[in-house]
Amino acid sequence: AAHGARKMEAYGRFLALLASTLLVGFVSVILSLVWVFHYREGLSWDGSPAEFNWHPVLIITGFVFIQGIAIIVYRLPWTWNCSKLLMKFIHAGLNTIAMILAIVSMVAVFEFHNAKNIPNMYSLHSWIGLAAVIFYSLQLLLGFAVFLLPFAPVHLRVVLMPIHVYSGLIIFATVIATALMGITEKLIFSLKNPAYSASPPEATLVNCLGLLLVIFGSLILWMASRPHWKRPPAENTKILRPIAATPEGTEVESTMTNSSNADKSDLRINTEAARKQNIKSDEAGQRSTM
Repeated sequence: AAHGARKMEAYGRFLALLASTLLVGFVSVILSLVWVFHYREGLSWDGSPAEFNWHPVLIITGFVFIQGIAIIVYRLPWTWNCSKLLMKFIHAGLNTIAMILAIVSMVAVFEFHNAKNIPNMYSLHSWIGLAAVIFYSLQLLLGFAVFLLPFAPVHLRVVLMPIHVYSGLIIFATVIATALMGITEKLIFSLKNPAYSASPPEATLVNCLGLLLVIFGSLILWMASRPHWKRPPAENTKILRPIAATPEGTEVESTMTNSSNADKSDLRINTEAARKQNIKSDEAGQRSTM
């Protein structure tokens, strides 16, 4: 009973943390919209400053908020009964949406700069931002090729998984750092009368937005780095299922063991020869549960 209570408490703590993270991320998106609609020229696609405004809005929505959710999607305890393959598709799908929004937001800046004859790619913000977008696309392509498509050998997945996780977290942290540089730069450029140093309301609003981005990033990195919130290996999912999970356990368990026992990228399961023999039959099971 004590163990059950401890698990319930850990589950409650996770949910509280998740709710706080989602709230901070959501408020960040709202503040970016308040900023561009209330203090700036709103949004449009005509080479005006209102086209530039797509940049902060889409970066915060896609590259920060959606990427953050994509990072922690495996950690949600109620998904531990879903096939690992389904969770990979969700992880890859959210990252793809974030990628598309980031690219559109970059196009908005280049078009605005070119329409106004402002030079491109001279600031540290633009250098690191472009690097983040390039590395993010490489990370996405490599992730698809190695972890989602069924061709990569098990040992390659085993070697690349820690690198994939590490580079994902580094890119995410870099994106937040770059966003902070970007909003600071924008305030210094555009607040002339009163100046940024006079702390007008717009400056305070956007500084608060920056604080929220740091808090959001910290919460995501915390959730992503706690070992006890990891998705359990397939064999253990039955034992570790959260208390509130589906009551009709037998049915879930049978599909679950079929679907994800032999998931090749699950590194917490050792790749013994026995499992390698089972992979073919189990993958068929994984497809049928999709």
